[in-house]
Amino acid sequence: MPFQKLKPKVEDILQNKEASVDKRLTEVCELLETSIPYYDWVGFYFKNGDKEELKLRSFAGEPTDHEIIPFGRGICGQVAVSNKNFVVPDVKAQNNYIACSIHVKAEIVIPLFLNGENIGQIDIDSHSEDPFSHEDELFLEWVNKKVAEIL
Repeated sequence: MPFQKLKPKVEDILQNKEASVDKRLTEVCELLETSIPYYDWVGFYFKNGDKEELKLRSFAGEPTDHEIIPFGRGICGQVAVSNKNFVVPDVKAQNNYIACSIHVKAEIVIPLFLNGENIGQIDIDSHSEDPFSHEDELFLEWVNKKVAEIL
């Protein structure tokens, strides 16, 4: 499904004030994971209080053992420090990659900002090689801006 068609669906989910924030985040993860063929795992990690680590809050896809990720470790941990998008076309080429599944071939992580502070990120794993484009980055930046509005 093209990104433009997903935007109103993401907005509808996030604007549903009858559902908890966690439920809405999970629904966004599920929408993206089921609508985009190369999004095989979608999750939101957030800074874990005052600790220098990320904590998994909501996801869609296979369960992961990586519910806590220290800053600087793996792709997610690096984004927590760099505050920059990180697109990994081939996870095997990354020496600081934390393997979540033997099937993952590529990953994209986009930081989520609230009032200018990096408070979390959306993380997407793909079982396809090099599937992510600039359009994915722009769409996921937009998703994060919409999520920030409900936090």
